[in-house]
Amino acid sequence: MTADAQRFRVASYNIHECVGSDGARDPARIASVLREIDADIVGLQEVDARPSETSTSMQMQFLAAKLGLHAVAGPTVQRADGHYGNALLTRRPVLDVRHVDLTVYRREPRAALDVDLDIDGAAVRVVVTHLGLLPGERRTQVRRLLDLLGESRSDILVVCGDINEWFAVGRPLRWLHARLGRTAAVATFPAAFPVFALDRIWVQPQGALATLGVHASATARMASDHLPVTADIRLGSAA
Repeated sequence: MTADAQRFRVASYNIHECVGSDGARDPARIASVLREIDADIVGLQEVDARPSETSTSMQMQFLAAKLGLHAVAGPTVQRADGHYGNALLTRRPVLDVRHVDLTVYRREPRAALDVDLDIDGAAVRVVVTHLGLLPGERRTQVRRLLDLLGESRSDILVVCGDINEWFAVGRPLRWLHARLGRTAAVATFPAAFPVFALDRIWVQPQGALATLGVHASATARMASDHLPVTADIRLGSAA
């Protein structure tokens, strides 16, 4: 989809370090999926960046270069040889970037990447995250996220990521729906035969959300263990 003055596209994609269902680590294949989607904004999870003899090892930089997009890193793990975590790719101007730690005690480090963008003069705030595996962990993380959101002053707020919530009636989802409005659950995991709606996009105001769906091309079913979820968003829509 080519962006125009009336709407833009957002995608959220857990790329699983670019490891596909065939066990191959193939960033070029992930780039092909993102090219199929043609989103203005892409929130990524499980992005690995470790220097090596090939440019493909720096996954965020490789994908941004292949697609001609700006890249914003949101690492959850910093290593001597690189970093790992969330990222945002966009073709729109970046105004501000904030990093929020969502790590709970000694669990795997988690975070949110909070970015302000200018889209045709509209202030669009995009929060990209990847929540934990344990129910109690996710409850704590969602409470922190809701505190972070506060009273958003942006024209449009987008929250996206791998929420890791397996239960449709789980408290984390109920709290997010109550704050952001309920959106449809689309199955994204496992990619080959998706059953669980782990990957989510919320848009506020809800009237700005034009379409919500899952991208399930043959390449996408192979490229990662998750399918990407996409949303087309209208500018200038009433709440």
